[in-house]
Amino acid sequence: MNIDYNQIIHKAWEGYDASRTIARIEDLSVYVSTNRVCKVIFTDGDFIIAKASSYGKYEFFKEDHRIIQTLSNNLLYPFENLLAKSLQKNNRVYIYRHKKAKHDVWVVFYNPTRVMERLPRRLDDAHIKSLARQMAKFHLACTRIKNVIPKSGKTLRTDINALLQTVEKNPRTFGSRMHADLIKYHCEQFLKNRLKCNVGSFELIPVFIDWNIGNFSVINKHELFSRWDYDWFRISYRMLDFYFLSRVVSDVGDRTVFSYVIDTMMEPRFLTFLTEYHKVFPLKADEIRFLREAYRFFILNYVVKDGNHFFSPEYAKKLRHEAFEIYLPSVDRDFDPEKIIKHLKITV
Repeated sequence: MNIDYNQIIHKAWEGYDASRTIARIEDLSVYVSTNRVCKVIFTDGDFIIAKASSYGKYEFFKEDHRIIQTLSNNLLYPFENLLAKSLQKNNRVYIYRHKKAKHDVWVVFYNPTRVMERLPRRLDDAHIKSLARQMAKFHLACTRIKNVIPKSGKTLRTDINALLQTVEKNPRTFGSRMHADLIKYHCEQFLKNRLKCNVGSFELIPVFIDWNIGNFSVINKHELFSRWDYDWFRISYRMLDFYFLSRVVSDVGDRTVFSYVIDTMMEPRFLTFLTEYHKVFPLKADEIRFLREAYRFFILNYVVKDGNHFFSPEYAKKLRHEAFEIYLPSVDRDFDPEKIIKHLKITV
């Protein structure tokens, strides 16, 4: 049964403000994920952005957008207008839920966000250092308002435990029994190593995780100007943002056909990024060690556990195959946090 996204968006808008008529809907989706992003144009020429999603759970989708709205309203200069804002009704983020047969689709509307300059597909040294300083300042801004942000029901541990339960209930959910054993091993390693890294001492802040070049724009001296696309948003540790940032600054640069290899976190260019970040918002040795676990979590949760729900079928199949053959086997083999700690001269 195909999903008629246009019809769902029309119904969602009727629930928001039936007095304004939609003239047409233009699909802006890139079709890497299962989400649909559309430009909704009204008869008077005004337009908004609609996002239709069925990834994850509706309760978490609603929770995330309400947290982001609070974050957006409370961030101070220079980040007060950074985040794309959702439309509200009755002082709450408006979310429409379409639940029919096997389909459960949720729609949220955004005010159009201004897009200024995009960083080049391959960054030079000045870009890398500027981005590092900006991310450090943004993370600091998030730590300053963490106490006014609503609590989140998601944790890394609960996500990993959910994956473990799925595998234990049906070992062939993700392929062969060998794949099930590999997943269980890495889940157990994650749960054990997160304690070794003393994550209880880490600050919980809003993290957006997916810092692809196509998700944000910059202005002037490469200062962050606007950010959109909140697919993997959560309240967690700042280290979850760093794997994607390593991909942005990598020697290969932004790619059309992508994979999620761990190698980018050992590149000299990422060391340059971390060095500059560390000057603004110092990193701890345990946080650097947790980078391995942040990557492990990303592969287990977003590629293996939820990949079929988020990525388009061809990407989901490709990435899950690579997870078993390349990504997970590389976690403990190809990442050396001590090299980074030594480079940054971190003692604690």
